[in-house]
Amino acid sequence: MSEKIKDGAEKIRLRIDGRETEVPAGTNLIDAARLAGVHIPNLCYLKGMKGIGACRLCMVEVEGMKAPLTACTTKAKDKMVVHTKSEKIDEIRKFVIDLLLSMHPLDCMTCTKAGVCTLQKYAFDMDIKESSFTRKKNGYPTDEANPFIKRDPEYCVLCGKCVRVCQDQGTNVLEFMGRGVGSRVITPDDKPLQDSECTFCGSCIDVCPVNALLESNGRRSGRQWDYESVDSACLLCGCGCGINVSTQDGRVVKINAGAPEGSAERYICAYGRFGFDCIEADSRITSPMKRVDGELRPTTWQDALGTVASKLRDAGKDAGFIATAGLLNEDALTLARLAAAAGVPNADTTASLYSSPGTLPADGAAGIESADLIVLVDLEPDQRKRVLPALDAAIRKRVHAGAALVVVNRSATALSAVASATVTGSEADCLKSITKALIDIGVNGNRELASVVSGAAAGPDVEKAAALIAGARNPVLLTSPAMYLAAANIGLLKGTVVAVPFESNAKGVFAMGLGAAGKSYREMASGGAKVLYAVGDVPAGGRPENTEFLVVQGSQMTEFAKQADIVLPAAAYLEAGGTIIDCLGRIRKIKMAVPPPGEAKPHRKIFAELAGAMGVDISEATEGEAASLAAAARPAGKVNPFERTEGLDADPGEMMESLNAPVISGSRLLWLREAGVRTGK
Repeated sequence: MSEKIKDGAEKIRLRIDGRETEVPAGTNLIDAARLAGVHIPNLCYLKGMKGIGACRLCMVEVEGMKAPLTACTTKAKDKMVVHTKSEKIDEIRKFVIDLLLSMHPLDCMTCTKAGVCTLQKYAFDMDIKESSFTRKKNGYPTDEANPFIKRDPEYCVLCGKCVRVCQDQGTNVLEFMGRGVGSRVITPDDKPLQDSECTFCGSCIDVCPVNALLESNGRRSGRQWDYESVDSACLLCGCGCGINVSTQDGRVVKINAGAPEGSAERYICAYGRFGFDCIEADSRITSPMKRVDGELRPTTWQDALGTVASKLRDAGKDAGFIATAGLLNEDALTLARLAAAAGVPNADTTASLYSSPGTLPADGAAGIESADLIVLVDLEPDQRKRVLPALDAAIRKRVHAGAALVVVNRSATALSAVASATVTGSEADCLKSITKALIDIGVNGNRELASVVSGAAAGPDVEKAAALIAGARNPVLLTSPAMYLAAANIGLLKGTVVAVPFESNAKGVFAMGLGAAGKSYREMASGGAKVLYAVGDVPAGGRPENTEFLVVQGSQMTEFAKQADIVLPAAAYLEAGGTIIDCLGRIRKIKMAVPPPGEAKPHRKIFAELAGAMGVDISEATEGEAASLAAAARPAGKVNPFERTEGLDADPGEMMESLNAPVISGSRLLWLREAGVRTGK
C-alpha cells in the first residue's frame, strides 16, 4: 500500500533485484534503484532531468510487462517488481557497448579519462575487449583553439548529456546535427567554441562520460587516480558556488562543479573553473616587502610587522582598515578584533559599496531548490556578462523544471525571456503595487502594511505577479541589497526574501562586525585615513593622495600593491580554510586545497601576529565563534518604507570586473578579455 509521509509527499514500495525499497512517487527506476543500492548502467541519464532513453543501456525487465523498458523513462509504481539483470538484458547492453566501441578510439592506456571513463568501466564489467563490428573512424576535427575546453568528436558516444545540460541552464550552444550513428554534437554553424555563444562554464565537461570534452590542459595534469580532492566553495563572486578541487603534488590541477548531481546549483562559471592558475601567477606575492629608497624590496616578517605596528600606533584614530568582502568569516572576525585592540575605529569592506548590514542580513534562507516561484527584484544575473552567472543558470534550471519566474526591474532583463511575468518601472513602486494586490486578493497582511500601500495602483502585469505569488507553495524573492528593505514587505505576507550581494562573503563580513561604524570604505579609499591598511586584492585604482602610509596585504602584486609602503603576502583563495555565509544565507565550509607559497600566511594569522607586534593579545577567530555571530545576525520582521536605499547603486558589470581583476590578469582568463569573448561589453 502507498502511504503519505509527514511533508505530504507520497511514498511507494517496490522490489528491485529482490530488494524491498521505498521511494517517492514519480521517481524513475534509475533513481529508485540507486536508493536501493543497485546501479543500472546508463550513459545518457542526467539526475534531476527527464530521461530520454537514448543509449538503451538502462533496459530493465518489469514483471507483468512483455518487453524490457528503459529505466530512465519508466516511473516506479507501487508493488512493482523490477529485474535489472537477466540474460536478455545483458545481451542488449553488450550489444550497445560493442557497437559504441566500434566507433570509439581504443587508446585507453594513454587516454586522459582512463580510470574515470564510463564506457571503459562498462566494457570491463561486460568483459568486452574488442568490438566485433567493423571499426569506423569519422575523422572529425578537434576543437582546441581556446585555452579552456578541448572538444574531440572522435570520442563522442552521442549520449547527449552535454547538449541537454547546455540547454537546461539556458546557454544553448551545443546541439545535434545529423541522425543515427552519423550524427554529432556541434555549435551553431559548426564554429569553434570561442566563435559561438559559449561562456566556457565547462558544465559539459562535468557531464561527459568519455574523453570527448575535457579541460584543455588535461593531458598535462596527470592521471585522475593520482589526484587528491576536497569539496569547498568558490570565493570569486557572490554566488559562492560549490566546487571540487583536485590537487597533485601540492598544486591545483583542476576544479569541477561540487554541488550534488541533479541540483540546480551544480554549475560554476569560467572564472571559478579555470581561474585557479592565478595563484601561481608571476604577480604572486610570496614574501614581505618594504619600500626603501623609493623601491619595494624583500624584508623579514619581523621588520614588516614592526614597521606597520609603529605606524598604526602613531596614527591611532587616523588609521583605517579596508578589506574585500571575500574574506573568510574567521579572517573578518580576527580583523575586527585587531582594529578594536589597536584603537582603530575605522574598518570597512567593499560590501559597503553596494550594501549595508541592514540591507544584507545573514538571513539563513534554505535556497531555491524547492522554490516553485522565484521573484527577481532589481537583479540581472547573466551568464554571458558574468554577473552572478551561477544564479542565472540555477534560475533557468528551476524554470526548466517547472518553477515560475517573476522579474521586477526598471526594464526587461535577459531572464525576462523565460519569466511568467515581468513588471517594469520603478522597482519600489512595483513592489508597493504587488503588495497591495496581494492584500486585495486575500493574502493576509497587517493593518500598518495595508495602510502604507493603500494608494498603490495595479496593472495587468502586477496582478499576474501577485496571483503567482499568492498561488505559490514556496515563493523565494531574490533582491538587490538596495531594494531589500522594500522587498521584505512582501515577505511579511508570503515567501522568503533574500538579498544577493556581489561578493562571496559580504553577508559574513557584516555579521563579523566589519563596516558597522567609523569611516566608510569610500572615505578611506579616497584619502580619509593617514595610515591605510588594505586587506585582500581590493579594487582600488591608486594610492589615495592624503594617505601618508599604505599597507597592502594580499596575494597579487596589483597596481595598487605596487604603490604600497609595506606589502604583506597573504594566502589566496584555495589556500586557507574557514567558513563563509553565502548569498542565500547558508554557512558554507571552505577547505584549504593547497598550502600558500613562500612566506605567505592566512589573513587571520597575520592579524594575530601584528597584534603581538603592537603589544596587544588577540586570538585567531575559530569557526565556532564565527558561527555564533552568524546565528545572531538575523533580520527582524517589520514594515519598511517602499523605497530604494540611498547610496547603494553600483553597476553590476563594472563591480564584478573590478573585483575579479587580479584573478583575470593573473591567469589564462585574461584571454577572455583580450579575445573579446563574451565579456558582455
